[in-house]
Amino acid sequence: MHQHGIGAWVAKRRLKSPDKVALIHGDRSTMTYGEFADAADRISAMLLQRGVGRGDAVAYLGENSPELLQVMFGAAQVGAVFVPVNTRLAPPEIAHVVADSGARLLIHDPDLAAPVAAAVPAAGTPHVIVTGDGTADQPGLARLARAAAGFAGPVDTDHRDPAAIIYTSGTTGRAKGAVLTHGNLTWVALNCVVDYDVVSTDVALMISPLFHVASLGMGALPVFLKGATMVLEKGFEPGRALARIERHGVTMLSGVPTTYQLMADHPAWATTDLSTLAKLTCGGSAVPTRVLDAYEARGLSFSQGYGMTEAAPGATALPPAMTRAKQGSVGVPHFFTDVRITDATGAVAPPGAVGEIEIAGPNVFPGYHGLPDVTAEAFTADGWFRSGDLGHLDADGYLHISGRLKDMIISGGENIYPAELEQLLAEIDGVTSAAVIGVPDERWGEVPWAIVTVRRGASLDTDTVRAHLDGRLARYKLPKNVVIVDELPRTASGKVRKTELRARFGG
Repeated sequence: MHQHGIGAWVAKRRLKSPDKVALIHGDRSTMTYGEFADAADRISAMLLQRGVGRGDAVAYLGENSPELLQVMFGAAQVGAVFVPVNTRLAPPEIAHVVADSGARLLIHDPDLAAPVAAAVPAAGTPHVIVTGDGTADQPGLARLARAAAGFAGPVDTDHRDPAAIIYTSGTTGRAKGAVLTHGNLTWVALNCVVDYDVVSTDVALMISPLFHVASLGMGALPVFLKGATMVLEKGFEPGRALARIERHGVTMLSGVPTTYQLMADHPAWATTDLSTLAKLTCGGSAVPTRVLDAYEARGLSFSQGYGMTEAAPGATALPPAMTRAKQGSVGVPHFFTDVRITDATGAVAPPGAVGEIEIAGPNVFPGYHGLPDVTAEAFTADGWFRSGDLGHLDADGYLHISGRLKDMIISGGENIYPAELEQLLAEIDGVTSAAVIGVPDERWGEVPWAIVTVRRGASLDTDTVRAHLDGRLARYKLPKNVVIVDELPRTASGKVRKTELRARFGG
């Protein structure tokens, strides 16, 4: 067999650990690796019956479930390309993803039938299948898979073949499809195994949606690779997540600062048995001090990191032992990944100098689907991916994020990086989220404004915020105005749409 893609993992897991619990879904439903492999084989057979094979795209719109993973691996076994679709997308956005990827098939959860019905005419998808049994007239995925003929085995693939197309958030326009190869997904899983010490006895609670590359590439895949156990959560609810940790002896948990804060704020936090938890990873933004304090009081520390869809997605990791010593940093490059900083001329910048973050390694994608010109612009002449993010490496090689290249504010000739302010704003009592934008100013060219949401009943004004930040930042970096809003506009994956904020408040 010359199958080196992730589809080969299914048969390997059936051989090595057929009776080990692979998935726990719902209150008590479990599935072993042997049962999972059988289910994935049936999906593969069903896809082949419908003419789906090497290079064809299979879109999936649904929440965390065994079916999502079965379709991903089932598609990989026949050489097809998995396209997970964000369930929060509006019908026109779903149509764009399905049409742009050229998906031959769209599989979706029953409760998402309405947006699918609205999206499909524009997408032009020939086949739509609902998960579950469906009806006799319109059989669902489970019924079709049970009826499919036997699967002969995976087709030959190698690390250069596409395995998935993950659509980026599109903060500056329509979402682009990042093509991730079998090699990209394999190496990001290996990075996690090495840097997060994933072992076969781990139990990982999946509270983040698997249609996001972080949860898929750095959560599900390394767990599957090691033959550990996943507890799948359909949506995040802090009380239920705490109950799952205690019931199933969860050892691994991944999330963003907001999810960790909500768990720590829940009434059950103080009484939940967290003794099995050993590996916490957090991405999206730096963990605020108050969240670190709450978890350290329970004997828990975080691994933090930085990455993006194009890196499948991990680029750096900050080990728990350095959480305090290097607070504000996102760590060092993953074991099989490299990071450098370049200046405006493209030259490698010295330690401490802010420049563009560039990433290289076998986890970095080959390009955007159907966009050769955009792909060419995204890479340097010597093959490094240009992230569009600004940061610096300190003297010890730890990466610090300054913000997006296009978000940088130039005030009176001084560069201001919004991420630096946003991290400190998040530590102010009462602030629940913050975004900093540049607003035109006759004297300084631009000045920073802070747009924040606050906890119900909290009181906040510009003077209070400036007083909190004064002495911690240069005075030219202090926000000239603080605006409280009900919510920040966000993309489907949770990134703040700063273009909308600038349009609203930038004049």
